[in-house]
Amino acid sequence: MPNRLAEEKSPYLRQHADNPVDWLPWGEEAFTQARAEQKPIFLSIGYSTCHWCHVMARESFADAETAALLNAHFISIKVDREERPDVDRLYMTYVQSLTGHGGWPLSAWLTPELRPFYGGTYFPPEDRHGRPGFARLLRMLAHGWETEREKIIAEAGRAIEVMRAQAERAAAVPDDVPLADAAGEAFGRALQYFDETFDPRHGGFNGAPKFPRASVLNFLFRCAALQGAGTEAGRAALHMAGLTLQKMAQGGLHDHVGGGYHRYAVDERWFVPHFEKMLYDQAQIAINFLEAFQATGDARHGWAARDIFAYVRRDLAHPAGGFFSAEDADSATAADDSGHAEGAFYLWSADELRAALGGDYRLVAAHFGVREAGNVPPAADPQGEFVGKNLFAQAQPLATTAEQSGLGLEEANGKLIAALDCLRATRARRPRPHLDDKIITAWNGLMISALAKGAELLDEADLSATAARAAEFLQRELFDEKRGVLFRAWREGPGPAEGFAEDYAFLVQGLLDLYEASFEIRWLKWAVQLQEKMDALFFDDAGGGYFNSRAGDVHLVLRLKEDYDGAEPAPASVAAANLLRLAAMLHREDFRARALRTLEGGRGHWRQLPQALPQMLCALELAIEPPRQVVIAGDPLAADFRALTAALHERPGPRRTLLCANDGEDRAWLEAQAPEIASMRPIGGRATAYVCENFACQPPVQNVADLRAMLG
Repeated sequence: MPNRLAEEKSPYLRQHADNPVDWLPWGEEAFTQARAEQKPIFLSIGYSTCHWCHVMARESFADAETAALLNAHFISIKVDREERPDVDRLYMTYVQSLTGHGGWPLSAWLTPELRPFYGGTYFPPEDRHGRPGFARLLRMLAHGWETEREKIIAEAGRAIEVMRAQAERAAAVPDDVPLADAAGEAFGRALQYFDETFDPRHGGFNGAPKFPRASVLNFLFRCAALQGAGTEAGRAALHMAGLTLQKMAQGGLHDHVGGGYHRYAVDERWFVPHFEKMLYDQAQIAINFLEAFQATGDARHGWAARDIFAYVRRDLAHPAGGFFSAEDADSATAADDSGHAEGAFYLWSADELRAALGGDYRLVAAHFGVREAGNVPPAADPQGEFVGKNLFAQAQPLATTAEQSGLGLEEANGKLIAALDCLRATRARRPRPHLDDKIITAWNGLMISALAKGAELLDEADLSATAARAAEFLQRELFDEKRGVLFRAWREGPGPAEGFAEDYAFLVQGLLDLYEASFEIRWLKWAVQLQEKMDALFFDDAGGGYFNSRAGDVHLVLRLKEDYDGAEPAPASVAAANLLRLAAMLHREDFRARALRTLEGGRGHWRQLPQALPQMLCALELAIEPPRQVVIAGDPLAADFRALTAALHERPGPRRTLLCANDGEDRAWLEAQAPEIASMRPIGGRATAYVCENFACQPPVQNVADLRAMLG
């Protein structure tokens, strides 16, 4: 008989609906039961495409004896970390402070008052690899609760107070250095850190496992733009970012057959991935490639971005416009859905490739390093799931493959493209990995940004149209217009949780990028509305910056601020840049003041560990440089208008905001915000650009050459 999770919308919670564990969702029903029965809470946090979550579910949560222990001694609660990032952030912080590491599944034991007293991540069914067996641990904790309850409750209370004090202390480091000087020092120290930890052979930073931490590459591209590509620092920054992207694209982290990128690589070569695919990775890596294309002019970076967009639009797009969250690492190994293994959808035996490719097998095998016995090292296959299988990673340059095959470069490239198309069609007949079809506001905001930037830099208007459809979906399905609030996630309708700080920050960023790609004023207006709501709900009036969650949630024992630009950037890092962009666009001094308070509120973090907040360092650039703005007066659909906007995106440089002063209601709204726009008109019926710095404008220009000269 299914448990209470069968009534939930989350795919992750539904995956556990048939467990013999008496799971409850996070909420008052579970908390009331824990208080009434005076039982501790076992909190299990994960997500539906999490490989080790599946492993622990099979080993422990599906086991009747283990379930009996949980049901007898604990109130068991399941949380989808993608639906409730605030709950995940709180208890992940505790587990990291307790054990020195984190990850999913996250396992935490709480008092009935929701204070944590023990935690970890994955626990095996029996003692293994230095980890206690899950069942034995449950017995120990149940015994401790019965015999030393008062001590456990006291320690849990102290743990929360320690976390509170640490958060306040880290953010409150005294510092009277002027912001520009502090920012310059932080930039230099961060660049030095990344230079020292850079892998000069394989790209990326530090050793295995390697994650595509997009905010680091964003920072490096900004360093190169500010220092100049010809300077020593600029060349170093471009080299680190460029080599990392090159090796990621060549390695197994990249799905060469279907497009897109897996979550991370377990080795230093980006060769063997953990096969899940996340929407937020696709969005941010696409932006990295677009910035590489802009910085270098290398068309390969543009095609790498197109590869991601093709995957997302084909496999992660909802027909009505939004984008799904993720695809699983695991999939069925047979058509009847029997057996599951990590990477089963993506791996090939040599015989499977021969059967699919015929005479082109040798060319493909040489180019992608295929071996008869499989090419995955045993050390990267702890569960023995990849034996005899091959994953695709570029083993040699295309020129070498062409020469070995007796083909010209163009012919060899054509054959490889045709072979990959064939393999994609063949692979499509396999059981697909589970699709987490939640539509998450924050992650869609990131994807809207990527598509909008793709439309600008690749000159492909259909990308802007795709971004607009996603924004329309969010506005229609995940926005309460009467209250002005966002919801976090949609699946068969909006979920119960309202949006968190990241949902507002990432979507506002996406709307600003979409406005600059399409010049539809509706997106700029909505961005202003959402920014004002974000400030009302999450801004810390006392200390500056943004809490992850809103005030007043009685079930959250501590409000925290994100202080790390990790797999996703911290909400404050993105919000600071959004506020500064809006301030420059619309002359909103209140937005600029709030941005500066956000940056000052995080000073204790970015001064001590600037490498932890590379995205916030990018926002600092906007704060210490004079506001730069380009207003183009004219019809945004006209060829002369588009030629001027294209010139603005030709190469990186000091960042500018971009406005369109066209006729009608759009102009009236802009003039109400920034009255000086009233004088910015097309001259002689032709599109005209007004370039302004620190709110002082240069003489208007109408041709691309003059605009380029003015931009420097």
